[in-house]
Amino acid sequence: MSNLDQATQSRVNQWLSTEYDKDTVAKVQQLIDNKEETELLDSFYKELEFGTGGLRGIMGVGSNRINKYTLGKATQGLANYLKNQFPNQQIKVAVSYDSRNNSQSLGHLVADVFSANDIHVFLFENLRPTPMLSFAVRHFNCQSGVMLTASHNPKEYNGYKAYWNDGGQLVAPHDTNVIAEVNAIQSVNEVKFNRVDSNITIVGEEFDEIYIQANKRLSINPAAVEAQKDLKIVFSPIHGTGITVVPKMLEAWGFTNVIVVDEQAKPDGNFPTVVYPNPEEEDAMAMAKKRGQELGADVIMATDPDADRVGVAVRNLKGDYELINGNQIGSLLTYYVLSSKKDKGELKDNDYIVKTIVTSNLISDIGTGFGVKYYDTLTGFKYIGEVITRELGKENYLVGGEESYGFLIGDLVRDKDAVNSCAFIAEMTAYFKSQGKSLYEVLVELYGKYGFYKEKLISLTKKGKAGADEIKQMMIDLRANSPKSLGGVAVKEIRDYENLVATNVISGETSVIDLPKSDVLQFITVDGDVISARPSGTEPKIKFYCSVKESLLDASQYETISSKLEEKVENIMADIVK
Repeated sequence: MSNLDQATQSRVNQWLSTEYDKDTVAKVQQLIDNKEETELLDSFYKELEFGTGGLRGIMGVGSNRINKYTLGKATQGLANYLKNQFPNQQIKVAVSYDSRNNSQSLGHLVADVFSANDIHVFLFENLRPTPMLSFAVRHFNCQSGVMLTASHNPKEYNGYKAYWNDGGQLVAPHDTNVIAEVNAIQSVNEVKFNRVDSNITIVGEEFDEIYIQANKRLSINPAAVEAQKDLKIVFSPIHGTGITVVPKMLEAWGFTNVIVVDEQAKPDGNFPTVVYPNPEEEDAMAMAKKRGQELGADVIMATDPDADRVGVAVRNLKGDYELINGNQIGSLLTYYVLSSKKDKGELKDNDYIVKTIVTSNLISDIGTGFGVKYYDTLTGFKYIGEVITRELGKENYLVGGEESYGFLIGDLVRDKDAVNSCAFIAEMTAYFKSQGKSLYEVLVELYGKYGFYKEKLISLTKKGKAGADEIKQMMIDLRANSPKSLGGVAVKEIRDYENLVATNVISGETSVIDLPKSDVLQFITVDGDVISARPSGTEPKIKFYCSVKESLLDASQYETISSKLEEKVENIMADIVK
């Protein structure tokens, strides 16, 4: 076809060959017959790539789509790499899946390929959250694991998260090495699809209790839970896996008044009550928020389809229910864990916390305030998991998180865990309620103590090959013509994580950034504002983050300072988001 380059046309031709089943060939031919050149280009212009969250893409035919062949190749490549890394061993992997359309069938396909490669598979009998997959990798002493999910993406997406033997998602060098093995597969005929039943062990509902009890032992203030056991909690799984474990977890911790949003309780890959199953979105939280308002809930929580992210709504200072953002949730959890452990005399010299570079510095300020070390990582919880594994036996991980609503308390897993977070958010709410405080009031106290932080995220969606090219060009332009000021405030430092160089704009001095390479730019103003630009590794988006800060000397100034900071954020974003 006229608009297809040679490499793309070659991939199309390959998918028309007898290597692929008749139904797949027919669908590709239909795209050609209907002259759907844009769809053909987007489906075949590249091989589906590993990003910050593994493989993720739109379901359909093509090398750049999620289907049995792309996931078959990914699994065969991973199997080949595992055999190279663990020779003369019985290799074990865990496999789970969420509520998305085709997740179960794709999960079974992945298990089939592993089993055909003489790898023993612990396959979850029914859908379960991503953090339980990470927990299972460690529990069963597996060398790897795979979770079928596209997290909070729209319904047309699915994905493939690959895990290493520590229970964390693949990081260097394993991520690039696995990709090399996948790319080395020249034909889908090399993929072993024929299931070997004797190599598969089914993981049933009994595993829930092992995970739940392990988490319950992390509880810091069980007495506060007992005192507030009738805490009114509204929970929505947004048609995802959270329904399988979150209510049971809250019950096991001692909470007796958990109200599930019935309309969103049933797992459904079409996500019929929301446009976008992301608890960051007002729309996705609307039903839970409405139910909470009707019942006068103490806390409202909702998890995304694979239950690794959690959104929270609480009463604000005016008595209205308000969604608090990921930076605020992470800051509250960090403060709760550190202050509670300090009160109990349990803080240790080797304790530490972790956040990502685009997450609020309020979290690191809280850590510093308690004399607790903090680490900054690249965006993606796999990097937080990498720190936990690296420091194991030397330092003691307490809590970590990222602004995109992913948190983990304790080191039972190596990924963000919304089930674990729901339990701790409920316990935290109970603890502060016993002191006569709401979570929002505690948040205002934190702003008074450490500084009033205001953050905003803007995401621009750019779909397909044209969108990917546009995003790439936007980052090139930002590097070539970096802003001298943002929102009328001079930029004093530019951090380029692709080239690993931090430049002091005023003095011209440079320093090396001690992190892996990543396509991220950060601009630091003379006021200490932090503005970041980052193409998403999981969605066809470019994201712009802004964080500003000012002193809050008295709670009575809250609304005034909030409005002032909001205006500053809007002015900064207007300058950088073009």
